[in-house]
Amino acid sequence: MIKANNPALKSWVEIPRNSDFTIQNLPFGIFKTQHRSPAAGVAIGNDILNLAYLHEHGYLEGLDLPAGIFHQPYLNEFFALGRSKIREVRERISELLQHDNNNLKENQTDRASALIAMRDVQMLLPVRIPNYTDFYSSEEHATNVGSMFRDPKNALLPNWKHLPVAYHGRASSIVVSGTDLHRPKGQIKPADSELPVYSPSRKLDFELEMAFITCGETKLGQPIHVHEAEEYIAGFVLFNDWSARDIQQWEYVPLGPFLGKNFGSTISPWVVTLDALEPFRVQGPEQYPHVLPYLSIEGARNFDIVLEVAMKAANTEEAIVCRSNFKYMYWNINQQLAHHTVNGCNIQVGDLYASGTISGPSPGSFGSLLELTWNGQKTLHLPDGSERTFILDGDTITMRGHALKDGVRIGFGECTGKILPALK
Repeated sequence: MIKANNPALKSWVEIPRNSDFTIQNLPFGIFKTQHRSPAAGVAIGNDILNLAYLHEHGYLEGLDLPAGIFHQPYLNEFFALGRSKIREVRERISELLQHDNNNLKENQTDRASALIAMRDVQMLLPVRIPNYTDFYSSEEHATNVGSMFRDPKNALLPNWKHLPVAYHGRASSIVVSGTDLHRPKGQIKPADSELPVYSPSRKLDFELEMAFITCGETKLGQPIHVHEAEEYIAGFVLFNDWSARDIQQWEYVPLGPFLGKNFGSTISPWVVTLDALEPFRVQGPEQYPHVLPYLSIEGARNFDIVLEVAMKAANTEEAIVCRSNFKYMYWNINQQLAHHTVNGCNIQVGDLYASGTISGPSPGSFGSLLELTWNGQKTLHLPDGSERTFILDGDTITMRGHALKDGVRIGFGECTGKILPALK
């Protein structure tokens, strides 16, 4: 058992009821303040523990950490130390925050300097992302899209249940939660037009996803075995893969998504470790036909993480438009990383691997407006009385996720973004 996951642990830091950031969580992120340059921190309740300060003042002594490892604009150098070192640091932080540990608790000077209120910080991208891959691993989502645009009787393409389908996305346009995005422009092909037109997207959508971040590197030609994949994974973030459906529909044949996707994707700022999610493992869906041996793995490889999407128009209350769960994924993270590297593709620290849209079996659990409105044929009703088929300028989309078991809540914070009008 991982000590830091003990449900009985209590902290001397005040943790509000239903906080995402309990002492059993302790996710890593990068923050800055008006007077502090970017540094690594750990979320606890409504506060952030400054890892750079703790390291410099001896609280992490004995962990054999390089000097300045937490005084960085990204977590890459720390994550590059590997999953076991990430675990050691999380365990030490857990010990320092426990209610009966007085080392930091009773040192008023260090406590005041190391513990910073979240309201006083700006969260930054947690990692420098060298590469980004987006999978397509929800059977429900793939079936819905296939039914919508192809043949409902043969919604899944022949390869879908044999391999984790994916494409390489654009890493440079991934932004941290709270970053506004402009409506993308491009070619669209209206149904009543013989030729495409250049226009702002008229079918702007969200995609409810999660993403894992790697903490290891491999050499070109070296595959990662399905059973060792998790040793290369630091943890998860929430992921909104904004999608311009009309641009995407016109461009995607024959090579797949391009301008319809690469204008922006949003991630939550806190990396929730794989260790923290250990108690929430569940069995995934039965895979049939049986997968090839290099993808074969047994045991609980999915995670029971409740997910939701809220939409908020300007000057109105938000409305929950979707509730889903990460446990629905057909292809698990072990299989995704094993397949990604089976051809010898090398990975790097900080690479981001998104799950693809996470849809459940019922309409309320569909993870995109494309599905919720069935490509605009249905409407969503918001609290202000307005209706939506796709996202309008001024709308804010917020994604949240948490796991809950034995009274312990592990959350991700918010993944939020507002859509601004297209630039002239």
